[in-house]
Amino acid sequence: MPHKPFTRTLRAQWLGQQLRQIREQRGMTLKMVGEFLQRDHTALSRYERAEWPIRRSEVVALLDLYGFHQATERSRLLTLAEEVWRVDRWDEDYGDVIDSSFIDFPWLESRAERICSYHAMVVPGLFQLPEYAELVIRAAEGPEVSEDSVSRWVELRLARQRVLAEPGSAAIEAVIDEAALRRRIGSPGLLRDQLDHIGQLCRRRHVEVRVLPTTVRLHAGLNGSFWLFVMPPGYPAVGYLEGLAGQLYVESPKSDRFIDAYHSVRDAALDPDESAKLIATIAEELS
Repeated sequence: MPHKPFTRTLRAQWLGQQLRQIREQRGMTLKMVGEFLQRDHTALSRYERAEWPIRRSEVVALLDLYGFHQATERSRLLTLAEEVWRVDRWDEDYGDVIDSSFIDFPWLESRAERICSYHAMVVPGLFQLPEYAELVIRAAEGPEVSEDSVSRWVELRLARQRVLAEPGSAAIEAVIDEAALRRRIGSPGLLRDQLDHIGQLCRRRHVEVRVLPTTVRLHAGLNGSFWLFVMPPGYPAVGYLEGLAGQLYVESPKSDRFIDAYHSVRDAALDPDESAKLIATIAEELS
């Protein structure tokens, strides 16, 4: 009987990316690694692309060859190798093994073909001006947050926005609740500048913004904001949520609910032209 195709799980993708990064840091090519380990270098390439599942023993051999002996990080990679087939939520069993830096939002953004999202409360982070982002971060983190932390988080948020400008970047689709656009964050002038900025982004070919009017009372986004990363062919979509309990990544088949919810709110929203007009109208009201 033919073998069931391996699902390119998020764990497998992340493990492959980490192994590739370590190899490149050591200045080694796949051909060199294959010769050292007497393995087919094309197979090693498939491991790095998560096309084939990699065994724990093979990860051990690669890490030994790379001289990668940092105990904590090595343990994390070996744990991933044991469970590359799993598609559970990342927060269910990993606790002390996987922290928020081990799989990250920017990594998904860099790999996705389309980044789809619904925003109920504030303007999407990818669209935020620095002043707007700072106020949102301070409100979320509380009065005791350090200035260094705020500055670092603002810089990270702005760095992520390069996906808006780089040629060949992922398509960006955002559905923003009208209430989020009208929420007075900062001065009227700051909000007007923020809305004008969104209006300018709407003109970019790979950016689509739709506004969900407040007149739409019942919709699939009532549970809050969410993201959907549509990956290249062969890689399942990934859903993402964040809140007071932390970050949550959801893989197929559970991410199918994110797909359905996004299509629902997108269909209920205004089309891009109508959305741009409403954004401009709200900005004019602040003048």
